[in-house]
Amino acid sequence: MSNNQLVTRVKFVEGAAWVGESGSGHGIVIDGSPDIGGRNLGMRPMELILLGVGSCSAMDVIHILKKARQEVTECVIDVTGTRVDTDPKVFSDIHLHFTVTGRDLAAKHVARAVQLSAEKYCSASKMLQASVNITHDHSIEAA
Repeated sequence: MSNNQLVTRVKFVEGAAWVGESGSGHGIVIDGSPDIGGRNLGMRPMELILLGVGSCSAMDVIHILKKARQEVTECVIDVTGTRVDTDPKVFSDIHLHFTVTGRDLAAKHVARAVQLSAEKYCSASKMLQASVNITHDHSIEAA
């Protein structure tokens, strides 16, 4: 296996529940909605996509802000996905709102970090952007 490959495994548990196992040794419970036999034991697969996009971009933004010597004390990303009404119910739009908290944060650095993640670094967003409208905005709060 090359360094460019990621391997995961999804293993059936019961009903509509699964355990996802990553190549790095971590696990997560995934479950379907009650109308397909799920029991709300874990996240839905489409929620995981939103978490992937949000966390990928979040890591970029924090890394860029650290390089710019910005003192970030908290960063919260609210990710909203809008799905189409017909099957397959793919996302038509995903919006990421970054709330960055810190001491003496420069607005230009925060804006630039969000922009660089969106336009250059976030692999998850870049992968989806051909078929999903992905938007970003941010707010800054003092620590």
